[in-house]
Amino acid sequence: MSRSAHPAGPRHADVYPEGHYTAPATDLNELDPKVWSRTVTRDADGALTVGGIEVARLAEEFGTPAYFLDESDFRARCRAWSDAFGPDADVFYAGKAFLSRAVVRWLQEEGLNLDVCSGGELATALDAGMPAGRIAFHGNNKTVAEIERAVEAGVGRIVLDSFQEIVRVAHVAQRLGVRQRVQIRVTVGVEAHTHEFIATAHEDQKFGIALADGLAAEAVRRALTLDGIELIGIHSHIGSQIFDMAGFEVSARRVVQLLAEVRDEHGVELPEIDLGGGLGIAYTSEDDPREPHEIAKALSDIVTRECESAGLRTPRISVEPGRAIVGPTAFTLYEVGTIKPLEGLRTYVSVDGGMSDNIRTALYDAEYSVALVSRSSDAEPMLVRVVGKHCESGDIVVKDAFLPSDLAPGDLIAVPATGAYCRSMASNYNHALRPPVVAVRDGEARVIVRRETEEDLLRLDVG
Repeated sequence: MSRSAHPAGPRHADVYPEGHYTAPATDLNELDPKVWSRTVTRDADGALTVGGIEVARLAEEFGTPAYFLDESDFRARCRAWSDAFGPDADVFYAGKAFLSRAVVRWLQEEGLNLDVCSGGELATALDAGMPAGRIAFHGNNKTVAEIERAVEAGVGRIVLDSFQEIVRVAHVAQRLGVRQRVQIRVTVGVEAHTHEFIATAHEDQKFGIALADGLAAEAVRRALTLDGIELIGIHSHIGSQIFDMAGFEVSARRVVQLLAEVRDEHGVELPEIDLGGGLGIAYTSEDDPREPHEIAKALSDIVTRECESAGLRTPRISVEPGRAIVGPTAFTLYEVGTIKPLEGLRTYVSVDGGMSDNIRTALYDAEYSVALVSRSSDAEPMLVRVVGKHCESGDIVVKDAFLPSDLAPGDLIAVPATGAYCRSMASNYNHALRPPVVAVRDGEARVIVRRETEEDLLRLDVG
């Protein structure tokens, strides 16, 4: 790879008036453990390693861009969540964050359940051998074919998202001669402190049945009368990338109130409550996520307290961490191409990927960190915007960050905390080839999702 000299771009002091941007307080060669997976470090030459393998070797073998997933870290996070909630609760990994057959096998081995929300995710789970009874099936518009496959497979629960779906699932199950376990997803009117597009518990959105105006109570009423389904509990999910537990407290209180209404009207105490997922991770050093044991204690205390107040037995709690498990375990590795200093503004650093492998910055204005990882550098920091190679001005990977001012074409840079949603939401925009996912563990690396090829693209184009 080329390490040609490149004139330094504008430094922060040359660009922004005093008080707007300040130089990073830490050495750019330092790696914040909050945003990198647990086996990431720098070797004696300053190059980043993961699972004991140096990134230049990974780039040479697997190419760039590529997602590198720290398998040891993934498994450790699975165990941390399982241990935190213990045998009296259920942890469902949210497959929408990132799902592959290898991940399904890891979940099985570490004792977690799996939450899916499409026919494709269900197919992946079943094909990889996840026991159907450990699968929950979500989605706001499940097709009849998807429902039939889930019921035939014997999934442990289907989360009902609408009045139509209550009837739809009941009819499918009755026709197949089974009684399907279900939960009802309710929207509790909580405004989670997160981006509008990933807040899911306010009333003006597509998910769930509102508690307002007695709609959720009516949904329970109808579900209890249908022979094809067994109502086992209430489900609530308030959003994603949340750090404040206050929203969960309000949500739990309102769900428990509904459980009390169900008991009073029907003489039934529903045995389960699912509080969803959405707990945030660190994308930058400013983020301060909670540890699983803190989350488990907080949620357990909230539900126990509210149930005691309502005179209810405490139901079995379920949670659905996805991002919180896989998000911190992976980084995306890029090769630097064009470097374009804009006098009085910033330096644009173009990489060989972009919004096709990470749409979150464009979609949610998400913030990420970035580091030079093929070497160390003592050069002064410069303010950069890391951008992709797509034909969009919004093709931004990292909006504002500092990199060394001697950055050159051919250098390798990495964006941490890309394990969740980046590969799941990847696209072929501009006919880009979606990157591979490479699992790294104990000095060995293996592809678990291969890189797309031009043949893959052309094979689908049958015109």
